[in-house]
Amino acid sequence: MKKDDTTSVCFYFEVHQPFRLRKDFHVKRFSLLNRTLVDQYFDDKVNKALFNRIAEKCYFPTNEILLKKIDQFKKDRRQFKVSLGLTGIFLEQCERYNPDLLESFKQLVETGCVELLNETYYHSISSLYTAKREEFLEQVALHQQIIQDLFNYTATAFINTECLFNNSIARTVEELGYKVILTEGVDWVLDNWKSPNYVYKPPSNTCKQLRILLRNYKLTDDIAFRFSARNWSEWPLTAGKYASWLSSTSGQCINLFMDYETFGEHHWNDSGIHWFLLALPDEILKYKNLDFATPSEIAEKNSPVGGEISIGDYDTISWADERRSTESWIGNWMQQATYHELLALEKPVKELGDNNLLEIWRYLQASDHLYYIATFGGGPGEVHSYFSPYYDPFEAYAVYTRILSDFARVVSERRNQNMVTSNDIK
Repeated sequence: MKKDDTTSVCFYFEVHQPFRLRKDFHVKRFSLLNRTLVDQYFDDKVNKALFNRIAEKCYFPTNEILLKKIDQFKKDRRQFKVSLGLTGIFLEQCERYNPDLLESFKQLVETGCVELLNETYYHSISSLYTAKREEFLEQVALHQQIIQDLFNYTATAFINTECLFNNSIARTVEELGYKVILTEGVDWVLDNWKSPNYVYKPPSNTCKQLRILLRNYKLTDDIAFRFSARNWSEWPLTAGKYASWLSSTSGQCINLFMDYETFGEHHWNDSGIHWFLLALPDEILKYKNLDFATPSEIAEKNSPVGGEISIGDYDTISWADERRSTESWIGNWMQQATYHELLALEKPVKELGDNNLLEIWRYLQASDHLYYIATFGGGPGEVHSYFSPYYDPFEAYAVYTRILSDFARVVSERRNQNMVTSNDIK
């Protein structure tokens, strides 16, 4: 049963940057042969420049705002709280390109008002690979380790890459010991009566204790996508207006899950997005029926409502695009071809026992590389184009498949060398 009549506002911010590929690999391949494979495939100069630009525009100022608001309300009964998902490869870039940023995130976690979630280290779609999900389990373990090492933190909540979710993923996540998982409040899943503003559970024959929190995508997208849209009927969106919408929304929780880059990168500072975030906690806490809570707190505080969220393996949902399915990564023939080539490399790469090759294969698994190859039209196509560093999906496919094919060549050559060495020993 719910212990009080307040509705908890749950902010979750996904913090991720991929290692972007060298667009000029096919041109400079032979001049790059004296470099490591990582430097041949991934553009360190571009990655560093982009990371530090986004850090200055988004990460540092947004962290500063969150720290300020947490400190402002830390002695109040209703504290300001948020949750974060920091991918492993984002944290690697922090350590490599901007250690001060990592310290800024550590300060946030040390407040006790920030919950860290576990996910896949490489922001991959490895939960879709095989029924046993060996690679998924390994990537989650790697993410657990880096969060423990850097933050001395053990997470109890989980979010899969891009909110990918089905019943068997839920079972795997519960078996890993997590208490709650975040995913998308897809309309067809909610039927005609369910709301994303309640705690749910998977089918009883799938999980026993796991709780599900569903993203309220309409209220989330009012910030994440529509904030700067001058043709939107609600523009300009003020913190007071938005807080009034939350106050009039019934339920146990209002789950607002979005990319952290919303604040300063997707919406630039001159849009007013940072001022909006700075004012929002004050405006929300003016309403006695609202408070802030983290995913684990919401799952602990509220019993699941009637009904279950049941998603078959072939109906996997996500938070991406209008279809909110897997089509953003494996929806067309180019994506499917590269996806299967990527999967085919798992066994030979792991059999080689070469940690450098394994790491490269995992960098190549970042879902971003497949996302850039999507060929949607209309609004979804514009979103993919905005995020992509390529001219179009076909250039993205050409760059990715050239590097993936070359990597497959290297793996094959290493295997042949090992076989020759093994035969010589015999």
